Amino acid sequence: MGRAEARRAQNSTRTTKGKKPKKTGIRRFFTWKKLLAYFVGLIALGAGAFVALYLYVDVPDSKTATKLQSNIYKLSNGTVLARTGQVNREEVPLSKIPKNIQDAVVAAENKNFWTDPGVDVKGTARGILNTVMGRGKQGGSTITQQYVKNSYLSQEQTVTRKVKELIISLKVQQKVDKKDILAGYLNTSYYGRNAYGIQAAARAYYNKDVDKLTLEEGAYLAALLQAPSQYDWTVATDDGKKNAQNRWNYVLDKMVEMKWLTAEKRKDMKFEVPKDPKPPKGMSGQNGYLVKAAEQEIERVLRAQGRSESDLAAGGWTITLSIDPTKQKELEKAVYQQVTRKLDPQARKVDAYAQVGAASVDRKTGRVVALYGGQDYLKHFSNNATREDYQPASTFKPLIFASALQNEAKNENGQRITAGTIYDGTSKRPVRGGDTAFAPENEDDVSYGPVTVQESMNKSINSAFAQMAVDVGLGKVKKTAVDMGMNGKAGNFEEVPAMSLGSMGASPLRMAGAYATLANHGKKVTPTLVASVTRNGGQKLDMPDPIGSQVLDRTNADNVTQILKGVVNDGTAKVVQNATYAVAGKTGTSDDNKSAWFSGYTPGLVTTVGMFGEGPGGKQVPLTNTGGHDGRINGGGYPAEIWADYMSEAADGDTEFDLETDEAAVVPPPPAPPASSQPSTQPSHTPSATPSRQSQSPTPSTSKPPSQQPSSPPASQSAKPPKPPTPSNKPSPSTGGGGADGGTVPNGGREEPKN
Repeated sequence: MGRAEARRAQNSTRTTKGKKPKKTGIRRFFTWKKLLAYFVGLIALGAGAFVALYLYVDVPDSKTATKLQSNIYKLSNGTVLARTGQVNREEVPLSKIPKNIQDAVVAAENKNFWTDPGVDVKGTARGILNTVMGRGKQGGSTITQQYVKNSYLSQEQTVTRKVKELIISLKVQQKVDKKDILAGYLNTSYYGRNAYGIQAAARAYYNKDVDKLTLEEGAYLAALLQAPSQYDWTVATDDGKKNAQNRWNYVLDKMVEMKWLTAEKRKDMKFEVPKDPKPPKGMSGQNGYLVKAAEQEIERVLRAQGRSESDLAAGGWTITLSIDPTKQKELEKAVYQQVTRKLDPQARKVDAYAQVGAASVDRKTGRVVALYGGQDYLKHFSNNATREDYQPASTFKPLIFASALQNEAKNENGQRITAGTIYDGTSKRPVRGGDTAFAPENEDDVSYGPVTVQESMNKSINSAFAQMAVDVGLGKVKKTAVDMGMNGKAGNFEEVPAMSLGSMGASPLRMAGAYATLANHGKKVTPTLVASVTRNGGQKLDMPDPIGSQVLDRTNADNVTQILKGVVNDGTAKVVQNATYAVAGKTGTSDDNKSAWFSGYTPGLVTTVGMFGEGPGGKQVPLTNTGGHDGRINGGGYPAEIWADYMSEAADGDTEFDLETDEAAVVPPPPAPPASSQPSTQPSHTPSATPSRQSQSPTPSTSKPPSQQPSSPPASQSAKPPKPPTPSNKPSPSTGGGGADGGTVPNGGREEPKN
């Protein structure tokens, strides 16, 4: 090698020794500068992605399921009657949840809730990592995040859901007050026993409202949030019970740590075992009838206020009924004792068709204190207490007399109609002065000749009241009846002579309202089953006052009560006499014996009982021979017996009516005419007892003079034991079982009620 080549080789060696050799392959990408750049870039990329997601992800509408709540129906004493709806949840405002129980939940779930930013980034990251690695559910979420998960997202364990939870929580934290977040969390969380929300949980575990919970009880509910099923004391294993008690201690200790509970009070606290779960309240028995009747009443109020009926279906309502549990039990017992236990559908086909409905109303308040809709709502859905497809028959007659008094009506002879006015009680006597031919038959075709209005009411004489209705004016009679609470809709209440016999449709509840108006001295009573309605512990639904305006003058109303006392003292309703309280009332038996009624009242309580024959497909059928009774079922039979049995236990308060009666309505009987002037005409059938009578004038509304010597007015109410024995159901012309309750109607266009 030459001298020049050696020199070049030497220079090349020097250059190589002064510089580091270049990295080749993959190593050239991992210089410390490049790693730092990668890290910064990754952070920037993550931050950019998060900002993009933050801008992209909106707070969605809350889930429909979290808005759904159950409706709670309670009796007047606070006992839960039923719970309706798909979700057992009742939202309450934070103000109803005791502060110490709020503190217990915060201490257990997120002690820094009031000061944190609403998210736990570290916990969320840990949860995402564990989810990716398949380690299952992990804790660490704040109350805000759990509220967001409950209210806006699903419960699935996915990375996408957890990222959304983080972003939405940040947004919710900025827009929603912490108190509202806590309230939302407490009202949406699951506590086990199918209870969503702390109010439902309080009911499920302690059978009380949340505002009545002790701190010990609230601490247990707070402990349940970690593992509801495992910590439910009733079904928990031994380890589950131990863990539940440890968690309970943890909750209270955290409260002490946060200075929300003193150590001294904490030391005295002992774990209390929660109550066993009760079967869910269903719609069986009377529950369904009560709930559905209350729903219908509330829906009517919502419509009247221009609101949608769907408001009720959305849930969250607490409906307190006016039902008195003791009276309700007595009414159910009376129906069973007097009717149900006597029925044997296997032996008698007709027994399968017997239906009973009843309603009992406090006349002073208008509140329904007891209601009987049928033997079992799950077996017979139609509510017999509110159905209006059966005729009230002769229980309508007092309303005719009320209209006569209110309108100062006169009979054919121009005399004011009072209790003493004379009418012709001849069976099938054609009504005079009407536009439609009508000649109603009395029960068993009995003719009574001239009788007073009092006697006509006592014996339930159809011919007399048919003439009275025309004398008053059918339109005026209907107006009075509607004013008193009856349904005046076209098709249900036709202005025809047959309306005098109760040919319209009516329910026991409607008739109880009309009679309550009489008992309330003429002030209209619209019976209400609903005492109060609140939503989510605060919002109230304004219910109309059941006591309305004066629709009858007091004297007129009291005169009707006076005459109805006679029906009990000496008429078709003797079975309801009671020595401990005064009674006024009227029986009724409809055409072909398809329904039988008794409407009556004491000074404080009004009760109507109806019995209906309902065959297959809802077809109306006769009640004849029901329960082994031989013959017709009259209003003075089963219905009056149920009434007497129930009222002997339920009647309370005043025992005498406070009446302001018109003395002109009660006068001595007319003097007997001279023997030579006695007519030869006799009734077609002589009653077994001489009718008593009161008279304002001896001149009857017909040209025929009296055919019998009248007796003195009815005596005062005779003494009976507080709970009279059940009499025979067999009618007689004098007491009539159901009274002298007319027959078929030959000229009315169709057959009409008898009683």
